[in-house]
Amino acid sequence: MTTRTAAAAARATVYGYPRQGAHRELKKAVEGYWKGRVTADALRAASADLRRANWRELTDAGIGEVPTGDFSYYDHVLDTTVMVGAIPERHRAAVDADALDGYFAMARGTQDVAPLEMTKWFDTNYHYLVPELGPETVFSANSSKQVTEFEEARALGLTARPVLVGPVTYLLLAKPAPGVAADFDPLTLLDRLLPVYAEVLADLRAAGAEWVQLDEPALVQDRTPADLNAAERAYRDLGALTDRPKLLVASYFDRLGDALPVLAKAPVDGLALDFTEAAAGNLEALASVGGLPGKRLVAGVVNGRNIWVNDLEKSLSTLGTLLGLAERVDVAASCSLLHVPLDTGLERDIEPQILRWLAFARQKTTEIVTLARGLARGTHTISTQLAANRADLASRAGSPITRDPAVRARTGAVTDADARRSQPYAERAAAQRAALGLPLLPTTTIGSFPQTGELRAARADLRAGRIDGVGYEERIRAEIREVISFQEKTGIDVLVHGEPERNDMVQYFAEQLTGYLATQHGWVQSYGTRYVRPPILAGDISRPEPMTVRWTTYAQSLTDRPVKGMLTGPVTMLAWSFVRDDQPLGDTARQVALALRDEVGDLEATGTSVIQVDEPALRETLPLRAADHPAYLAWATESFRLTTSGVRPDTQIHTHMCYAEFGDIVQAIDDLDADVVSLEAARSHMQVARELAAHGYPREAGPGVYDIHSPRVPGAEEAAALLRKGLDAIPAERLWVNPDCGLKTRGWPETRASLENLVAAARTVRAEIGTSAS
Repeated sequence: MTTRTAAAAARATVYGYPRQGAHRELKKAVEGYWKGRVTADALRAASADLRRANWRELTDAGIGEVPTGDFSYYDHVLDTTVMVGAIPERHRAAVDADALDGYFAMARGTQDVAPLEMTKWFDTNYHYLVPELGPETVFSANSSKQVTEFEEARALGLTARPVLVGPVTYLLLAKPAPGVAADFDPLTLLDRLLPVYAEVLADLRAAGAEWVQLDEPALVQDRTPADLNAAERAYRDLGALTDRPKLLVASYFDRLGDALPVLAKAPVDGLALDFTEAAAGNLEALASVGGLPGKRLVAGVVNGRNIWVNDLEKSLSTLGTLLGLAERVDVAASCSLLHVPLDTGLERDIEPQILRWLAFARQKTTEIVTLARGLARGTHTISTQLAANRADLASRAGSPITRDPAVRARTGAVTDADARRSQPYAERAAAQRAALGLPLLPTTTIGSFPQTGELRAARADLRAGRIDGVGYEERIRAEIREVISFQEKTGIDVLVHGEPERNDMVQYFAEQLTGYLATQHGWVQSYGTRYVRPPILAGDISRPEPMTVRWTTYAQSLTDRPVKGMLTGPVTMLAWSFVRDDQPLGDTARQVALALRDEVGDLEATGTSVIQVDEPALRETLPLRAADHPAYLAWATESFRLTTSGVRPDTQIHTHMCYAEFGDIVQAIDDLDADVVSLEAARSHMQVARELAAHGYPREAGPGVYDIHSPRVPGAEEAAALLRKGLDAIPAERLWVNPDCGLKTRGWPETRASLENLVAAARTVRAEIGTSAS
């Protein structure tokens, strides 16, 4: 095929689309089902309606091939676990009794059975359910979801492409099941898994699928020769099948590296590659292996993870180069649009001039279609769009919103000494013990308490003008009084004010800092039915006035026990926002750190003796390639220390992290130089405590003993058993007792019971320590 005919054949496609609906209909339906207000049939019908609406929207926009299978009640990796029959033994009875309830039991657990572990999807804020596998795992095909959703699209007369998690990535994401040796390698199950994928592919072909996409994002990470050999074998065997659709193997989030020649030579029918800045090098690497002669290339030239408008002319240039490297070049976003909000058209509070700089899922779809049209029919057919795009890019580049000379002068004056505590940890620890007077195994929580319907209603009433600021603030004071009273009665040692005034741990601060934009409807799925509205970091950052001092000092006035000041750290402020792409991330992190440093200083000046600066995204934001780690970790840890290093030695600095592979960044956790770190540990059975011990971590730590992402209430003995495991790794004088994470998503009844059990567990183990010592 000539370059001209390859261009003429170009069409637009996407790998996935936001699942929730314009008004989060999916969230409401699923949570209604959990509460018994929505039947299973009604949940299925609502979900089918959402899928049809998405496909029609994509088709009407000009997308020539829609994805199926990307929709999920909870998580697409969990859907893959169901598809391949890898149901954990403890969940099998529930799944056999009722497939839907069993599915949610794997995701959320029950009072009697723990859920699957949850962690971050590569370097995004999306969480997936980790497959649990072992030498005895038996796979079996269950393609009903994949076939049903494909047939739904076909019934609408659409060209559809099922999207599956690829077998190699699925195994690389898995962990040894409980009771299985820690050194078990799930990838050894590949030969057992491939026949199941073959059966699913045959079922999809029988249903009429011409193409099936197999996502292999794990191959953009550093892979061993054994991993690459597994990828070669997988696609040699799947490609050799006669009863299959055409296979499109997709990667995203970074460059493919050594995996590219493996996939380029495999007997598959096409590759989908990321050609955005995040995957710089893919284009040159593709050319160096001779391209994809006779194969389809889906070019991800529109950033699927950020919200800035595409540079259409730059993307067209990339596409023009790619035309000579494949038989057919189609246009797509770099990854699923799951990671961005639905539509800028829903926003009413962002200035129209600034709104022109932004592209959410619907706008990105338009960009993809525009690029495909320009590629296929010539740029003269999109001249109007190109002119408007140039104007939008120039408007942003020249806007005074993006640059504040005072902020830039301050960041330029930072020295190494500004990011170092004035005394070493041992001296600080002695000063803090004397000042705080805490018992052995001190108890605390991570920060937030349940966000009740009454609290959410009060915020809505304030926005709508149904109550005034005075009435709203009294409601917040009443909630803080209740939270402080409960903690005192329960016996918690270091208290929190519960954060009733906060909607989201990043958004709350973003709304009070210059340079940030907040959305009203920019919802993005974080996990399950948990959706967040990441703010948009559009310009230079500064703090006009204190953000948390008022409510922290009010809470402290109600008790003699220490109340933690609660802040979100600079890395997480970036990671859970849509960050600007016109300057290095490290520069932006330093700006945020200095704004937060001012807040830390004000908290300390008003008597706050314990300040927690949360960095749950430190591991999540770690680049996917090891060569890129040092530069990232240097600015990430420096920005945390810049935030926290201006305090006195007797002020105790905490940090918190959750739901990530902490073993990869133990040295970085050490480099933060926080006095206390609390980490998720309940689902992973104290793995992080062992990792800290192996590293020789010298400071205090609180590995969680209460999994807050499940509605189940852990008993006191269960929490005590986890605490004893923690003591096997961390000395009692350096071990804290706390939940895995904040409690905002939980209800009050389960929170009360769980925290009472947590305190009881601490008292039990304290007594055991005292008995053994005597």
